[in-house]
Amino acid sequence: MNDQFNHLVTQCINNNKTLATAESCTGGWIAKCITDVAGSSQIFLGGVVAYSNALKQSLLNVTVETLETFGAVSEQTVNEMVVGVCRVTNASVGVAVSGIAGPGGAVAGKPVGTVYIGVGNSTGQNARRFQFAGDRDAVRWQAVQEAMRMILEWVENK
Repeated sequence: MNDQFNHLVTQCINNNKTLATAESCTGGWIAKCITDVAGSSQIFLGGVVAYSNALKQSLLNVTVETLETFGAVSEQTVNEMVVGVCRVTNASVGVAVSGIAGPGGAVAGKPVGTVYIGVGNSTGQNARRFQFAGDRDAVRWQAVQEAMRMILEWVENK
């Protein structure tokens, strides 16, 4: 997987993109994987671990209405997290992750393993819902891998 993060950093450099992360269930794992790459300081501006709804609201400007209507684990929330982290860091690309890693936390319509990942910036976002299998670490690691793929897709196509 390290080769894929190396490729991501190289692509960001080649495409003159800066990157920031807004993570919930992955707890900073995406930021860690990016900063494991030598030279990532050229493109990685920083990350926020916004585990609580209060921090999602106060730091990333996720609205109360979004959280109450759709929940923290939703397409709408990760899209607002993307916009918020780009605003806070001035990054050209943001990625956001929110999900239910387990073993508890499932709610109606959102079983353990449900993860939303969003990527984009203030002018456009792309969010996807995933249903990952496995224990807590497996769910989180799959989210990290999919987030990396989504960032790479965004950087190479925008």
